[in-house]
Amino acid sequence: MKIVLIGATGHTKYVVNGLKNNYEDEIIGIAPGSAGEDVTPLYQKLKRDYDIKKYEDYQKMLAELEPDVAAVACHFGDHARIAIDVLKQDIDLFVEKPIATTLADLEKVRNAYQASKSRLAAMFGIRYKPWFLTAYRQIKAGAIGEVRLMNAQKSYRLGEREDFYKKRVSYGGTIPWVGSHAIDWMQWLSGKDFKSVYASHSAKSNHNHGELEASALCHFRFEDDVFGSVNIDYLRPAKAPSHDDDRIRIAGTTGVIEVLKEKVYLINDQIDGIREIPLVAAEEIFADFLADLKGEKTCLISAQESFRVTQAALCARNSADQNKVIEF
Repeated sequence: MKIVLIGATGHTKYVVNGLKNNYEDEIIGIAPGSAGEDVTPLYQKLKRDYDIKKYEDYQKMLAELEPDVAAVACHFGDHARIAIDVLKQDIDLFVEKPIATTLADLEKVRNAYQASKSRLAAMFGIRYKPWFLTAYRQIKAGAIGEVRLMNAQKSYRLGEREDFYKKRVSYGGTIPWVGSHAIDWMQWLSGKDFKSVYASHSAKSNHNHGELEASALCHFRFEDDVFGSVNIDYLRPAKAPSHDDDRIRIAGTTGVIEVLKEKVYLINDQIDGIREIPLVAAEEIFADFLADLKGEKTCLISAQESFRVTQAALCARNSADQNKVIEF
């Protein structure tokens, strides 16, 4: 398959990692998706392995190269506009989250998707980490019974972010950018749909990053009175041993499973004490998406889930802005 990259801001590493040891598919073009976005460093890296062309206009690139797949990973406020352009040409779309930064734009992307012949997946690549895949398979195997309560965490080091992070119009908010991963885990691991959300967020202590929220807290109500919370922050110290600290605790009717420090712990009615569960092998989201396009398997993240999680994250951000419960 012929693949192009639009933007070099988001998780383009998913594309690169997904093509390792793949001699059948190739990256043939790259172009910026946002004003002022510099794709040259990524282009220089990719041209060592691919016969890749660099464009300044992504629309010209799409017209000339006629790719099978476009990976969109530019400034977050531009995702929706570019996604619509890609879908209108029936090109399969691998898009950074959030798919859109407003509910109105998200609906436009959804309409374009439904009118197209394209497949779509958002870049919820943390699902494919060994610890989350292990927890997912344990839950599906019945290790904790029926899911009843979830508490998730996304904590990042802030560092010095690009200027587009400092404005809501280009950034979209910390809940949709950082928190959407954890919101995705809860939908995925519970198998339940969202019913309502109440959230709070604050830009205090963001080290001169303008409108960027440094902390947030979300409370979701799911189907069947399942509850889930997400705490989100950019407060992880600069000297922390890793950039992120991802966690989730899921309590079910017969047990509790936790993802903590890249390990999985389980306690249930059949186990004496707490057991550390051996991890399954990591997988790659883009390789999974390509395999789906070829009819070899079903991708772990569907278009429907991609849209629903984006909607949930945007509703949570709006709840925090408006200080009220939002129903789905």
